[in-house]
Amino acid sequence: MMKPFVILALLLAAGVTQAFDHSHGSWDDLLKRHVVLISNGNSSQVDYAGMQSDHVILASYLDSLSAVTEQEYQGWTKTERLAFLINAYNAFTIELILTEYPDIQSIKDLGNLFRSPWKRQFFSLLGVPRHLDNLEHDLIRTPGVFDEPRIHFALNCASIGCPMLRNEAFTDEHLNTQLESGINRFLSDHSRNRFDPSSNSLLVSPIFDWYGRDFELGHNGFTSLKDTFAKYADRLTDDPGSRLRIRSGNYGIVFLDYDWSLNDTRE
Repeated sequence: MMKPFVILALLLAAGVTQAFDHSHGSWDDLLKRHVVLISNGNSSQVDYAGMQSDHVILASYLDSLSAVTEQEYQGWTKTERLAFLINAYNAFTIELILTEYPDIQSIKDLGNLFRSPWKRQFFSLLGVPRHLDNLEHDLIRTPGVFDEPRIHFALNCASIGCPMLRNEAFTDEHLNTQLESGINRFLSDHSRNRFDPSSNSLLVSPIFDWYGRDFELGHNGFTSLKDTFAKYADRLTDDPGSRLRIRSGNYGIVFLDYDWSLNDTRE
């Protein structure tokens, strides 16, 4: 009978590798250790110093992402692929911040007049050199692939103005619940989205300005910004009268400024 270690050696020689971990276990552990929920759980901060101390674990996880081939990826379910890409975006964003941490106040510090930080090509995914913009706009937001507006509350740009980084990994099993939780939490944060009855205006994050078109295409029932806000009126204000106004659509929309400061736990 062939001994187990001989079988293992033959499998490795044949190029058989361990299946990808769709629980994203090591990334989930890092998030649970180094992401702190604030604002009643509607926002979060990242302990980048802690992430830096665990960089070996982060690097190993990133390597596991980069090792996935296009063929392997295409064999996954739709939810497995989207969870993979969301986690990849968030994890590689952490990696980008750590290239200059702690001498950084904003992710924008990593760019210059000629190149934004989101166009820094510093990793490979599915066998192709990538930057964060490519991952978001060419893989996640490509029309006809996922058509999921709620990804804007799942991707984290390492900034205070951005929707929270969850303290858990996205997984195919829980993806829909996590995406719905993301938009609910973001709209419940009245520092970034709130109704002003004195001016009959809904003051919202500029994310809805930048990506407003994604909420007008009918995907997942999102047909317009005002229809979106009507659906989540209970999150945007505690006042019953203001909720009625939001549901009626009889109000103005004002886009707030975006806070690009690093979402760090340090004072």
